[in-house]
Amino acid sequence: MKPVAITEKLSVSPQISPSDLPDIAAAGFTGLVANRPDGEEAGQPDAASIAEAGRKAGLGFTVIPVPDLTEEKVRAFQKAVADNEGPVLAYCRTGTRSLTLWAIGEVLDGRMKSQEVAAFAAARGFDLSGAVKWLAAHGH
Repeated sequence: MKPVAITEKLSVSPQISPSDLPDIAAAGFTGLVANRPDGEEAGQPDAASIAEAGRKAGLGFTVIPVPDLTEEKVRAFQKAVADNEGPVLAYCRTGTRSLTLWAIGEVLDGRMKSQEVAAFAAARGFDLSGAVKWLAAHGH
């Protein structure tokens, strides 16, 4: 698990495991957002086991599974990050869905142009072509 900083408040990561939680807390994160649906892949830790380990490590935990992308999930993600008092680590299978939620929210709120999304993501090692297509399909 290697988080990628997106803002001072948000980092994204591939799938984490309960054993990662002490290190995540020690790195200064105070909250987690799970964007991966349970059971997406065999052997994947479920959100409940990560939530329990996170609570033991003193971390807040929000589950926003994203099997499909909606503005409602984007807004829930924004709220989860904003409501957390400190740095948040959002995770999914690769980190792409978590970054997608953030980037779409930035465009919807006028802080980023849809034309900037792909380059922003690529500079951090991600392909957000799906987010660009979603934005175009929704008039952005």
